[in-house]
Amino acid sequence: MKIEQIYTGCLAQGAYYIESAGEVAIIDPLREVKPYIEKAAKEGAAIKYVLETHFHADFVSGHLDLAKQTGAPIVYGPNARTGFDAHVATDGEDLPLGKVKIRVLHTPGHTMESTCYLLIDENGKEKALFSGDTLFIGDVGRPDLAQKSDLTMNDLAGYLFDSLRHKIMPLPDDVIVYPAHGAGSACGKNMSKETTDTLGNQKLFNYALRADMTRDEFIREVTDGLLAPPKYFPQNVMMNKEGYESIDTVLSRGAQPLSPEAFEAAANETGAVVLDVRAAQTFAKGFIPNSINIGLGGQFAPWVGALIPDVRQELLLVCEPGKEQETLTRLARVGYDQVLGYLEGGFPAWAASGMEVDTITSISADELADRMDQGTITVIDVRKPGEFAAEHIDGAKSLPLDYISELMAEFPKDETMYIHCAGGYRSMMAASILKSRGYDNLVDIDGGFGAIQKTGRFKTTDFVCPSTLKKA
Repeated sequence: MKIEQIYTGCLAQGAYYIESAGEVAIIDPLREVKPYIEKAAKEGAAIKYVLETHFHADFVSGHLDLAKQTGAPIVYGPNARTGFDAHVATDGEDLPLGKVKIRVLHTPGHTMESTCYLLIDENGKEKALFSGDTLFIGDVGRPDLAQKSDLTMNDLAGYLFDSLRHKIMPLPDDVIVYPAHGAGSACGKNMSKETTDTLGNQKLFNYALRADMTRDEFIREVTDGLLAPPKYFPQNVMMNKEGYESIDTVLSRGAQPLSPEAFEAAANETGAVVLDVRAAQTFAKGFIPNSINIGLGGQFAPWVGALIPDVRQELLLVCEPGKEQETLTRLARVGYDQVLGYLEGGFPAWAASGMEVDTITSISADELADRMDQGTITVIDVRKPGEFAAEHIDGAKSLPLDYISELMAEFPKDETMYIHCAGGYRSMMAASILKSRGYDNLVDIDGGFGAIQKTGRFKTTDFVCPSTLKKA
């Protein structure tokens, strides 16, 4: 028997490859399915099941393409209703796999179809739990994403309490928990950087598994402090539930090289968003006017989903030469399939053609300190509210990037804004969006709050009033 976690850091997502006696189950596959098929072929095995823990909100699963290319059935737990052929398993149903079996445990709460898969080895021992978004390391799935209007967040939290107490916590302590996500995912609020753990350890350290916790306490603690989910989540749910185009079609359509002239014409004629995926400081030195920057070097796909909320939005790409295929694939993972093409030769080709170029001023943390010594300036902190609350520059204004569209009117257009995040990745996104909307007095702080702290020249505070946090 073999268990392999295939973890994708950009999405903080874990897919799973389970093999026994030449038969394979894939759990929660990414949209690009070729690696799973090639892995099984290399090991002389056949993919027997495509198991889905729930209708994912934060990425588009590869279940349809994988089933089509292998003939393996797609399996969901109870309550799942799909727009394609799938096996909707019953609670407690055993799925034979080589010399082992996988037991279906219906665990509603994150969503009503949420299901965990319990691996039972050839000796009948309960070995591993593939917990989806029901149980994370250090957290549990947020209960506010269900698509049924007759269920409240508290209703779902109550279901989750029952699922954890009656289906998961009675399992042996040495069962290994393999969740669908880790730290950085928006599907929970307190996930660990660790991506596996024993159930016994989680019973000791996961706040949601406290043995003495009442149902009301659980509901209150699980729902407290939840930030609004990214707006693309419901669209990904519908794609996973109803179906989507093959990734091969999507990648082929988007891989169209466009000359600077053709690129400009496409932008003018279609209203496509020009998405520049180069590194923040490279972007600052020169970019196509009105383009926005979301660098491939960070959590690219989730930020695309947060800042470009409609997956149907047409896109034109500016990439470092050779990064086009990676960009298309990572966009497709979250359902952004409408790429019209990319700038052939990248930004250097645009600049060489004599087309208009824009820039964003970026300064060091020391230079920011020098300017603050000379007088009062406007510092905008675009980190998350919790980061701001932990520590921030005295006098800085918290305007989180996650909600930049809703907070746009609070960015002072008649003042020079000095914008920073934690390390410089998010601040350039914010600056590029503001620039595209007519804000010209912008200065980015290279290195962000990390560089600010290293100077030792700034007065900071770790308190922020509750009203400011609530507003953010």
